[in-house]
Amino acid sequence: MGNREMEELIPLVNRLQDAFSALGQSCLLELPQIAVVGGQSAGKSSVLENFVGRDFLPRGSGIVTRRPLVLQLVTSKAEYAEFLHCKGKKFTDFDEVRHEIEVETDRVTGMNKGISSIPINLRVYSPHVLNLTLIDLPGITKVPVGDQPPDIEYQIREMIMQFITRENCLILAVTPANTDLANSDALKLAKEVDPQGLRTIGVITKLDLMDEGTDARDVLENKLLPLRRGYIGVVNRSQKDIDGKKDIKAAMLAERKFFLSHPAYRHIADRMGTPHLQKVLNQQLTNHIRDTLPNFRNKLQGQLLSIEHEVEAYKNFKPEDPTRKTKALLQMVQQFAVDFEKRIEGSGDQVDTLELSGGAKINRIFHERFPFEIVKMEFNEKELRREISYAIKNIHGIRTGLFTPDMAFEAIVKKQIVKLKGPSLKSVDLVIQELINTVKKCTKKLANFPRLCEETERIVANHIREREGKTKDQVLLLIDIQVSYINTNHEDFIGFAKYVKPLIVIRKGWLTISNIGIMKGGSKGYWFVLTAESLSWYKDDEEKEKKYMLPLDNLKVRDVEKSFMSSKHIFALFNTEQRNVYKDYRFLELACDSQEDVDSWKASLLRAGVYPDKSLVTENFSMDPQLERQVETIRNLVDSYMSIINKCIRDLIPKTIMHLMINNVKDFINSELLAQLYSSEDQNTLMEESAEQAQRRDEMLRMYQALKEALVVIGDINTATTFTPAPPPVDDSWIQSPPPSPTTQRRPTLSAPLPRPASGRGPAPAIPSPGPHSGAPPVPFRPGPLPPFPNSSDSFGAPPQVPSRPTRAPPSGDALQFSSYSITDKIDLEKKMAKILL
Repeated sequence: MGNREMEELIPLVNRLQDAFSALGQSCLLELPQIAVVGGQSAGKSSVLENFVGRDFLPRGSGIVTRRPLVLQLVTSKAEYAEFLHCKGKKFTDFDEVRHEIEVETDRVTGMNKGISSIPINLRVYSPHVLNLTLIDLPGITKVPVGDQPPDIEYQIREMIMQFITRENCLILAVTPANTDLANSDALKLAKEVDPQGLRTIGVITKLDLMDEGTDARDVLENKLLPLRRGYIGVVNRSQKDIDGKKDIKAAMLAERKFFLSHPAYRHIADRMGTPHLQKVLNQQLTNHIRDTLPNFRNKLQGQLLSIEHEVEAYKNFKPEDPTRKTKALLQMVQQFAVDFEKRIEGSGDQVDTLELSGGAKINRIFHERFPFEIVKMEFNEKELRREISYAIKNIHGIRTGLFTPDMAFEAIVKKQIVKLKGPSLKSVDLVIQELINTVKKCTKKLANFPRLCEETERIVANHIREREGKTKDQVLLLIDIQVSYINTNHEDFIGFAKYVKPLIVIRKGWLTISNIGIMKGGSKGYWFVLTAESLSWYKDDEEKEKKYMLPLDNLKVRDVEKSFMSSKHIFALFNTEQRNVYKDYRFLELACDSQEDVDSWKASLLRAGVYPDKSLVTENFSMDPQLERQVETIRNLVDSYMSIINKCIRDLIPKTIMHLMINNVKDFINSELLAQLYSSEDQNTLMEESAEQAQRRDEMLRMYQALKEALVVIGDINTATTFTPAPPPVDDSWIQSPPPSPTTQRRPTLSAPLPRPASGRGPAPAIPSPGPHSGAPPVPFRPGPLPPFPNSSDSFGAPPQVPSRPTRAPPSGDALQFSSYSITDKIDLEKKMAKILL
């Protein structure tokens, strides 16, 4: 992608972002970050400055960048900078920006080379940049200095990994040309997080500082130690240039001159330098944008379709048109009535899946909550039997009655019927509350017109309160009707004449027979079933294997003292006629786990007509068997009649509420609500639009236009840009392996130059890598470099051109440390060269 294409892309992307910023939203098109990774003094900050086009980063020797600098570039008409820690302050002088970075770094890390992972956030606004993020990271070091911690290498590595592990981050692996590329920590870190090499670009700096006679040609041609996206050489400003205030534009001209004039790089000058690095990064940005556009376009089209119907209604909107207000009022009241009926009667559209509401909740009140409230009125058995006993005694007065008095039955039944008023009235209150909640939910659609919403809620709520009194009066009337006449001839009532001691189960449960066992003192548990006629026990609670059935005639119950050896509580059954109760046993001792269980069983036995042997301390029981029989009779008759009453009330109360409350409210909304609205307020007042609705309408129209503009821009981007496929993979296993053997591979820097032609202007000898991806060396247009030296047993091939002057002196010891040849190999090399010259 050329600079011309990038110049066309920048305004298109900015148009896309402007379309969303007009709505106060951020553009969904997220551009990649660019992280600069390398060792100390590798030239990372200079590369970053060249890309930005501004001189604003601190300079010096050693570790200068001691905190990550997150630099956000924002396209703007004016050019200035802002720091996150200095909100509201604009920096127009970039020397002040550099000073602020130094001060903020020292504030956190101190002034003695300390480091910190807390980033400095800088935002630069300029008309010459694209919206993206650049990250300057501390240089990789291994030896702590000053206040640096002992694990400085680990801390810097973790700090770098926080940024480059993101898939949205391009990695510029910066390595100086005068160091060993095979041991580059920057490339090793990049390889770890980007094994495919799709996000890594090698940057070679300090090409102008290499030893005389050495070059990085094979590296820059991606023949030696290859990367998938290759390497780009750059020449940054020297410290002398910086001190001399040499600006970045002049530095780029000098860089271009260096590559065009250098004999080893002039043939690849168009692929070197900061402008080409910008071009490559721009192409990566373009590829990312083009990859993102399809999903981005689909999201925009979905948003456009979702608001299109609503926007259509806004296009021809006239707020002050009285005809529109009348029509809107009528439509909203009608819609409110429809929504209310749907919520009460049920509907398939807009189903609430989170909770019951409306008609479903009222149905639950009718058929679950109301019956539950009735069941909650559980009678205290002892209290009820005492009331029946007192009623019988009071009716008989001084006489001893021979028959069960029906007046006692009526007195008890009426008292129980009156207790139904509480649950019935509570059901009315629950239904009213749900109706009011339903009204509030339905008026949410009227929220755009606050006065209309308030008046609608007020009028309907008042009508519901009016119906509340009439409904409750009718409910109480139903209860009073039931109290007024006790119909003992009801077909479901057992009646005095038809009463036979019912064979109903009074109680079931586990009991232990403590005086019957295999050995003396043994005991065994059985499942007991008590009815009005007998006490039976089974092997287990499945009641399939009956062990015995004991008739209750002439039985009584008495307490048995608890044994100190046992934790059980015991009571016994015996026959009043001195007969055996069970087989050869006069007593049947039954044991429970607690005294409460004993009392409960004794109360159940009393209902079945089995009385205690002696008077109880309380007045719960009577010694008169005839009275107890009468109490039991009336108790069963009360159960029978109350079941009839409960069934009737459970049926009539919901019907009454439905007729007098729910249906009436629906009719009121359909027929009278609109008229009452007109009479309560002026139409213009009712239909005053809320400020939020007016703002929403404007926002919807702006969003609609922005979405349309964004889709047009996406089409323009697809037309104006091209996609560049990623280069094929290369064998970059050298990054993870130890340095290559000196006999098979050459390192990027050569400190021992080979002889040059007599003119002295030919390129430095380049020995191609023997790897499978290295390819053949290029055909020279002048005397070319020497081929790789074979083993001693191989022939030299065609003799090279003899130079006209002797070879240069061997390199110094400083240069030897960067060479991949051993000393023995150098000696052999010099001997072979001497033979060639002779």
